Amino acid sequence: MRLRLDLHLHTTRSVDSSVKLEDAVRKTKEHGLDGFAVTDHDFLAEIPGELSEDSGLIIIPGMEVSADGAHVLAFDIQEPIPMKLPIPETVDRIHAQGGIAVIAHPYSVFRTWVDSTEIEGSGFDCVEVINAHQFPFGYTLAKNRGLAERLGLPQTGGSDAHTPRTVGRAYTIFESDSRDVEGVLDALREGRTRAEGRGISLAERLKLVKE
Repeated sequence: MRLRLDLHLHTTRSVDSSVKLEDAVRKTKEHGLDGFAVTDHDFLAEIPGELSEDSGLIIIPGMEVSADGAHVLAFDIQEPIPMKLPIPETVDRIHAQGGIAVIAHPYSVFRTWVDSTEIEGSGFDCVEVINAHQFPFGYTLAKNRGLAERLGLPQTGGSDAHTPRTVGRAYTIFESDSRDVEGVLDALREGRTRAEGRGISLAERLKLVKE
């Protein structure tokens, strides 16, 4: 079955985000998506057990790890990954827990601009090619996609939302065998994904637009 999930958003556990879990649920439903992943900065999300059932959405716990020289989305892990480790060690620690390591917004002016030679030998599982906050959007999309194709890695997308308004602006399409978290993560591991979405406006970037 085909599922659409925003695979990168931040809640109020990230100090720079105003998105509450209920906001993420509401906006995800408004966009007609099937779910989202919580990827707070250097904090492993704890999703209330009843939230997925009550909302009817697929909600994946994860985190965005601040590695030395890159940001890494970590999924299917049980313990948080320390900050500021070298990129290869960050990926190794994710894999040691049986997790999935996604290089987040590898090329994005004012945020991250990775050393592609270091990325090539780090063992990433996927590349986030569409991030609604990446800038300039079209140019970095081409750079990110080129990196994914060069490495032969699956492509993902996510809003990187820090405000409710931008939740769901970009997302990942999964060809999954089921609607449960395990099925979606299996599809991610096996590369049954593609990225869709668009960038945020300048006003949204500057947080000049009210929710």
